[in-house]
Amino acid sequence: MLVSKEWLNEFIKIDAGIEELAEKITRSGIEVDSITDYSKDIKKLVVGHVVSKEKHPEADKLNICKVDVGEEEHVQIVCGAPNVDEGQHVIVVKVGGRLPGGVKIKRAKLRGEVSEGMICSLQEIGIDQNVLPKKYADGIYVFSNEPTPGNDALEALLLDDQVMDFDLTPNRADCLSMLGAAHEVSALYGQDIKYPNTNVNETSAKASDELSITVEDTEAVPFYSARIVKNVTIEPSPTWLQSRLMKSGIRPINNVVDVSNYVLLEYGQPLHMFDQDQIGSKEIVARYAKEEEKMTTLDDVERTLKTSDIVITNGKEPIAIAGVMGGDFSEVTENTVNVVIESALFNATNIRQTSRRLGLRSEASNRFEKGVASERVLEALNRAAYLLQEIAGAKVLNEVVSDGTLPATSKVISISTHDVNELIGFNLSTDEIDTIFNRLGFTTNITGEDFEVTVPSRRNDITIKADLIEEVARIYGYDQLPSTLPNFENATAGYLTDNQLKTRKVKEILEGAGLDQAITYSLVSKDIATQFTINQHDVVELMMPMSEDQAVLRQSILPRLIDATRYNVARKNKNVALYELGKVFYGNGQDELPTEVEFLSGILTGQYSGNRWQQKDEPVDFYLVKGIVERIAEQLNVRFTFETTKVDLLHPGRTAYVKLDDEVIGLIAELHPTVEKENDLDRTYVFELNFTRILEHPVGKIEYAPIPRFPGVSRDVALVVGTEVSASSLINTINENGEEILNHTEVFDVYEGEHMEEGKKSVAIRIDYLDVNDTLTEEKVTAVHNQILKALEQQGATLRS
Repeated sequence: MLVSKEWLNEFIKIDAGIEELAEKITRSGIEVDSITDYSKDIKKLVVGHVVSKEKHPEADKLNICKVDVGEEEHVQIVCGAPNVDEGQHVIVVKVGGRLPGGVKIKRAKLRGEVSEGMICSLQEIGIDQNVLPKKYADGIYVFSNEPTPGNDALEALLLDDQVMDFDLTPNRADCLSMLGAAHEVSALYGQDIKYPNTNVNETSAKASDELSITVEDTEAVPFYSARIVKNVTIEPSPTWLQSRLMKSGIRPINNVVDVSNYVLLEYGQPLHMFDQDQIGSKEIVARYAKEEEKMTTLDDVERTLKTSDIVITNGKEPIAIAGVMGGDFSEVTENTVNVVIESALFNATNIRQTSRRLGLRSEASNRFEKGVASERVLEALNRAAYLLQEIAGAKVLNEVVSDGTLPATSKVISISTHDVNELIGFNLSTDEIDTIFNRLGFTTNITGEDFEVTVPSRRNDITIKADLIEEVARIYGYDQLPSTLPNFENATAGYLTDNQLKTRKVKEILEGAGLDQAITYSLVSKDIATQFTINQHDVVELMMPMSEDQAVLRQSILPRLIDATRYNVARKNKNVALYELGKVFYGNGQDELPTEVEFLSGILTGQYSGNRWQQKDEPVDFYLVKGIVERIAEQLNVRFTFETTKVDLLHPGRTAYVKLDDEVIGLIAELHPTVEKENDLDRTYVFELNFTRILEHPVGKIEYAPIPRFPGVSRDVALVVGTEVSASSLINTINENGEEILNHTEVFDVYEGEHMEEGKKSVAIRIDYLDVNDTLTEEKVTAVHNQILKALEQQGATLRS
C-alpha cells in the first residue's frame, strides 16, 4: 500500500518528518518498506503558461513557445512535444534547474533558436510511465486547472510529497486505505482524524423508481447497495485527483472511473461504476453463476464461469464478475451520461477463488479477499456520489437502493488491566490502557479494572483478548518493554528427554555409517500411498490437493526415498545412502484426525565403501543393511529378531520382518527386480522401522559385570533341516536349553545345493559356553550340549555327518 504524506495530512496533521514518521510506524509493527521522495533532486520547477506557439523554421517537429513563468518577460522555449499548444498551463524547469537523475538545464540553442528552459512531461519529473494518463503518455502534461504562472509546479501537482510503501501482513487489511493509515498514525500520535465530506445534495427523484436490487444468496452477497447519479460530464479528472492516483500506482482514466479508484484508496471499499443506460434493464440481481455461463469482461476476453463465481446481472445475463471485473457492454465510456454506483460486500473465499482461477488480480479483489469493513460500505458510496457531484456535475437521485443485511459494524471483547500487564510485563494503569484503546478508535465501557472494548469492523484482525493486548503493546511501544533479568529462584536446568536423546543417538549412528538425512514430502499419490506397508489402514485424502501426486498422506516413507534415489542416480550419483525420520499417517474415519506414527526408513544402492586406490568394490547387500539396523538396536538397548517374509514390491528371497518382543515393527529387504528396473536402479536395499514403537519399548538400566576369570568353550554343530526351517527357530531352541553356562550362539554358515538332499539345507552354528563362577569341565559342557542336541533333534534337525 502506497501512502502519500500529502494525502495523509488531509486526514491528520503530523509535523514529524517522513523519516521519523516511517520509523515510528515500523516500530509499531507495520514495516515501511521504502520511501519515494518526488521532490528529490528537483530545482526551479514552476508552472508555465504558453502564451504563443510557432513552428521552428529549421525543424518540422519543433515549436518555438513563448512562456509566462511569472517573470517580467516571457521566456522562449523550444519544445518538441506533439501536444504543446497555445493557452496551456504546463510544467517548466527554468535555466539553472535540475531534474531527477542529475539532469541540469542550461540555456541552449536548438537549430539556431535560443531555448531558455524546458517544458516537461510527467515522466521527466519522476512519474512512472505505467501510471501516466494515456493522453499525456507521449507528450507534456497539461494542468486541468489554471494555476498561477511562476508558482511551484511540485506544489501545484501535489508532488512536493513523500510516499511510504507499507509492507502489510495479510491480517492488516485495515491499512489498505488512506483512512486506515490515518487511524494507525492517529493511534501513534494521539491526534484526531478529519473524515472526508460525504454530504450529498439529492434531487427529489427517487432511485428506487429507476432501479431495483435483488440478492439471491446472502451467503455470496451479504449486502448490495447502489446510488444513481444523472447527467455526468465525462472529462479528465482535476489535477489533484490525478496526482493522488498516480502516486498510489493507478493510472487516471476519466473523472467517473477515477472517482471509483480514488474512493477505493481512500476508504478501502471497492466500488464499481455501471453505465445505467447500458445495463439492459431496470433491475440488478446478484447471484452465483450458472455452470459454463459466459460473459465478456472489460479486457475483451470471454470468460467461462463456474458455480462458485458470483455475478452481477441485469436479471437475464451477467454484467460483472462480482469483486473482480465488470462486463464490456456496461462500462463507463465517453458517451456515458447516467451512472449506477455499486458498493457491496462479497464472500471473500469466492472472490479469492475466482480471481485466482481467472488470473484477474486487482486492487478491488485484493481487498475483498482480505475482508472489507461493513461500516464503510455506505460511507464510500456516499463519498463517490459527492465527488461526482463536485467534479462531474452529477445530479444524485434520492435514497440508496439496497438488498441484504449489512453485518454488524463492531464486536465487543472483554479484558482487564491485569490481563494486559500480566502478559506483556508492563505496569500500565487503567486510564493509560483506556487512552490507547481510544486512540485506536475503539470505544470502551469500564467497570473498575474491567473493560468492554467495542472494536470496529475495519479491524477484522482483532477477535480475541490476546489481539487487544498486542495492540496495547505495539502502540505503547515494544521498545518500552522493561529490561529485566530472568528469575532463577525456581529455575531448573534444561535437558533432553529420553526420546530426544535416543533420536539424536540414532541419527549419529546412521550418519556415522555414511547415510545422509533426507526430508521428503508427506503427500503422495493414491496409487503409492499404501506401498510397503505392514498393516492395512485407511488413507487420509486431501479435500483440495494441489496435484494428483500430492493427494493423500503417506503410510510409508519408502516411496519418496525411492524417488529421491532415482533422482540422484539419474544425475550420475550412483552411490546413494539416505535415511529419513518422519511421520506416517493412518486414517481413523471421516471427521477424525489421523493417527501420526514416526517411522525411521533408509535406502542404500551402489557401492558402500569402495575405494579406487585399492581397486576394491564393496557393493551394498542385505547383511550390510541388517548390520546397520542391529547397530541401532544395540545402541537403544533393545533386541531385534528377524523373520523371513514376503511383501509386495520387495524381493521374495531377500525380505525379512524386524520384530521386537515378537511384534513386527519393521522390515529389511531388497527392492523387487521389477521395481529396480522401473526406477533405473541397480540392487537397492531398504529398511523401515516403527520408531514410535521402539521409543515406547521399556529399557532397563544397564548393569555391568566383571570380566570373566575362567576360560570358555566353543563347539560347532552342522544341522540338516528342512529349507522351510528358519535359523532363528534353531537359535531359540538352543537358547532355551543352554541353561546358565550358554554364553552366545551364532550362525556362521548356511548351505544348500550339491551333496544335500532336495528340500534340505545345512545350518552351521557356533555355541559358546562360559561359567563365570568356576572352571568348565568336559562333563558339564557335554551334558548341556547333549541336551541341546536332543532338543534340536525333536525339532527335526539332524547332525550333518
